[in-house]
Amino acid sequence: MKSRLVVVAMSAVLALACGSPPDGGTGGASTGTGVPYELIATIPVGGDGGWDYLSEDTVTHRLYVSHATKVVVIDMEQNAVVGEIDSLPGVHGLAVAHDLKRGFATDGRENKLAIVDLSTLEVLSRVETGENPDGVLYVPDTREVWAFNGRGHSATVVDGETGEVVATIPLSGKPEFAVYDPAVKRVYNNIEDRSEIAVIDATTHEVVDTWPIAPGEAASGLAIDLVHHRLFAVCENELMVMVDSRTGAVVGTVPIGGGVDAARFDPATQLVFSSNGSGTVTIAHLDSPDELMVVQTLETAASARTMTLDPSTHRIYLSAADREAAPAATDSTGRPMRPRLIPGTFRVLVYGPRG
Repeated sequence: MKSRLVVVAMSAVLALACGSPPDGGTGGASTGTGVPYELIATIPVGGDGGWDYLSEDTVTHRLYVSHATKVVVIDMEQNAVVGEIDSLPGVHGLAVAHDLKRGFATDGRENKLAIVDLSTLEVLSRVETGENPDGVLYVPDTREVWAFNGRGHSATVVDGETGEVVATIPLSGKPEFAVYDPAVKRVYNNIEDRSEIAVIDATTHEVVDTWPIAPGEAASGLAIDLVHHRLFAVCENELMVMVDSRTGAVVGTVPIGGGVDAARFDPATQLVFSSNGSGTVTIAHLDSPDELMVVQTLETAASARTMTLDPSTHRIYLSAADREAAPAATDSTGRPMRPRLIPGTFRVLVYGPRG
């Protein structure tokens, strides 16, 4: 198959002409739908501590944002905090199960999966997982929840109704984001430290294949186009890799920003988003099943690298906080120390199509 990579030169022109507004300027051309993305709202949250995943609920119009030892609940129509789920030390993310009216949050510090009543925001029970559960995925076909254990190199599969562990799936390395394809009953999971995608049968709970993603390296975020059978893995070496979800073949790549974390695909607009810790979101358009085009480099905030998408409004949501100046010191491995977060500056940034 032939793939091409096209970077729109107009993005640089518009960036110079329009400038970059603080905390959310747009530098880039049309998103492919005729409207570039821009900052829509900033939702102040405050508090101290780090964060990880965001997840959207398009039925109740709620956004679930991990922050320190809790999950903050935001009304996406009012752009306001409406509640929180407490007592989640080491929380990474929360998966929503509409049919069960439950949420499932990974608690990496305690090696547990917390089952949450989404109407009361109370933790109902906790289930033992492998070491350091991180990513989490709900599979509605089987009503199962999959917790992907970073240090445990495994996935713990839990019955969403009973809370019982039904399977533990060994993996070849450190798992990151995962997606599900209901047509073939498969879960696809990035194995970050091996630069490959694990293909897992959701019925038998067995790894049936592993696909290398070269030239991509150390992928974290993963998104899927169910119609065109495409996976989009965003990689540490500043590439988005497009993979055929039927064969595992790499059919295209485009450049992205540095420090990437999450990826999302909007089926209505055919846009793919990559949130980058360098302070940008790379927006690519799927021109055809074998052609990706970068259509906008959206300026965000330097700490904004975790993201989710509301496909009903086409808006993206990113967590961010201000940081102090970078220290000159290094850690025990010789790497530069991370700058400290400024207390009280945690917020959610909302971006959407102009107009």
